[in-house]
Amino acid sequence: MAARASSPEKRPGFFSQLRTLYTFTQQTYRGLPWLLVGIVLAGTALGVGLGFLIPPVAVWSVILWGVTGLLFGILIGLTVTTRLSTRAMYKRIDGVPGATGHVISTSLGRSWQANENPVGVNPKTQEAVYRVIGRGGVVIIGEGSRGRLTRLVNDERQKVQRVASGVPLTVLYVGHGDEDVPISQLSATIKKIPKKIDRATMAAVIKRVDSVSQSLTSLPIPKGIDPTKVRAPRPR
Repeated sequence: MAARASSPEKRPGFFSQLRTLYTFTQQTYRGLPWLLVGIVLAGTALGVGLGFLIPPVAVWSVILWGVTGLLFGILIGLTVTTRLSTRAMYKRIDGVPGATGHVISTSLGRSWQANENPVGVNPKTQEAVYRVIGRGGVVIIGEGSRGRLTRLVNDERQKVQRVASGVPLTVLYVGHGDEDVPISQLSATIKKIPKKIDRATMAAVIKRVDSVSQSLTSLPIPKGIDPTKVRAPRPR
C-alpha cells in the first residue's frame, strides 16, 4: 500500500504574518507602538472632524466619517510598519557577510539575473564578489574591504571582458566609504543603471559568462547571515 502523501505545509494566516511583521519591526524601532497609536488616533480624529464639517451634519454622518478615518489610520499604520520593517532588515544585515547576495537575489526582479552565491570568495577574510547581469550590462559587486577585494574584482572583470567584450561593465563596492554603496541602496543603485543592451544580448551574455565561471557549489559561501532570519516578513 502506497504511503499517504504528506499534506502541504499550512501557510501562516494574515493576522499571524501581521503579528510577525510587527514583532520584527518593533525589535528595532522600540517606539513603533506609540507611533501606530498616534497614526490611528490622528486618522480617526480627521474622520470625525470631516463629519462635522461636511453637511449635512448628523450623528450617523459623524460616526461614518469616524469609522472611515479609523480604517484610513489602520491602513497608513500598516504601510508605515511595512516600510520600517524593510529599514530594520537592512540595519540587521549591514556589514554581515553574505548580505549582498541576499539583497540582489530577492529585490532586483526579473530585469536582472543574480544569485545569492558569490562568484569569488576570500576564505580567510570572507570578502566576496557577486555578479549581476541585466539590460544595463554586467555589474560586479564587491563586499568587504576594497584593498583585499582588488584581486577578486579584477579576476571577475577580466573573465567578463574576455567573453562579453563591448558589454557595459559596472563595479560597485558595498560599504560606507565615500564611493561605496550602502547595502540599503544597493538594489536601487543597480536598477538606475541605464539599459544599454536588449534582452537577446542579455541572454547571450548570461550564457557566455556562465560557461566560463567555475562551479559556484565549490566556493565557500560567506557565513554569518541566514536570510530566513533577517528577511522582513510581509503580510499577504
